[in-house]
Amino acid sequence: MSVDSPSPAPAPPKKPLYEASTQFKHWRYSQESLADVRSKLNEAAVAVIRQTFEAYEPGSSSNVSFLNANEEHLLVTFYVTRITQLCGHFRFPEEVEATAATYLKRFYLKNTVMDWHPKNVMLTALFLATKTTNNPISLEAYTHNIPNTSPSDVLDLEFLIAQSLGFEFAVWHAHRALWGICLTSALQQLPSIPPDYAKSQSSVYDTALNHVRASRLTDAEFLYTPSQIALAAFSLTAPEIAQQWLESKQTLSESSPTKIGSGVLGSIETIKSIIINAGQRPETEAVREVDRRLRLCKNPEKVVGSKAYLARKAEEEKKAEERRSRKVASTGEGVDPFGDELDQPKPSLVDYDDDDDDD
Repeated sequence: MSVDSPSPAPAPPKKPLYEASTQFKHWRYSQESLADVRSKLNEAAVAVIRQTFEAYEPGSSSNVSFLNANEEHLLVTFYVTRITQLCGHFRFPEEVEATAATYLKRFYLKNTVMDWHPKNVMLTALFLATKTTNNPISLEAYTHNIPNTSPSDVLDLEFLIAQSLGFEFAVWHAHRALWGICLTSALQQLPSIPPDYAKSQSSVYDTALNHVRASRLTDAEFLYTPSQIALAAFSLTAPEIAQQWLESKQTLSESSPTKIGSGVLGSIETIKSIIINAGQRPETEAVREVDRRLRLCKNPEKVVGSKAYLARKAEEEKKAEERRSRKVASTGEGVDPFGDELDQPKPSLVDYDDDDDDD
């Protein structure tokens, strides 16, 4: 009598590769949690800087107009647009521009503009992105083409930025997802696709890519997946085709057909609204006003030559010297491993008789 072997358990569904990324695990927020992160970071920074002002000039902080979280975000967004300008000057590829923009925005989820000005962070973030995307440029060539910028201006912040990113340099981008959508065979085989779509495909892609670029000025990448942002950009360009493509992506269950597109349709519409309403360059006058106030409320410990800066430097040097002393005491660093130098006998003094020299 044969015994039927138990049927193997069905394999668990594979998760998309994106869900295994550090971007999915560490850099995704809801709108509420993202606003909360920025608000708490701003409040903590203002409290520390206010205390620093008071420590060196009691009563001085009462006259300071500190930036709020929205004003900090406005300044960061402006410098995202400067990344675009620099990438155009250097002719960096799309990957470099998108990666640098992400680095800049992520940095300011861990730091405040009142400690580190976005202009300096932006320059370093862009240089770092050229390396992490395998599009390197020499530091000398990079800084030579940027007025009033020295190599140290870039290198001094590189470790701080890398540390703030958690050394997580890989970024999943919407422009790559958009390219995949436009090339997919399913799109080409839609039954109701316009007959002249093949001729206009390049134009559709370029227009959708501009919407993806506009999304970099928003919080979309912290709220939605790259594929959702890409689809929203495509939908802004060719809404009927995008809707057909969504409807074609469906799976059948035993009970009823479940359309994948219907599950993300609400998100797509929200992303489209975000791109339209927030995907513009900030007004120059508003940025100038925020930057003017930043000069007055910047952390004095970061202002070279100020009392707070000199005191902090002195304290850092004192701590560094203490660490060196402890290291020498615990490891014997600075001690000759071959022991103390042996005492050498002193040479005897010999008197020469002048008379002998005459013989």
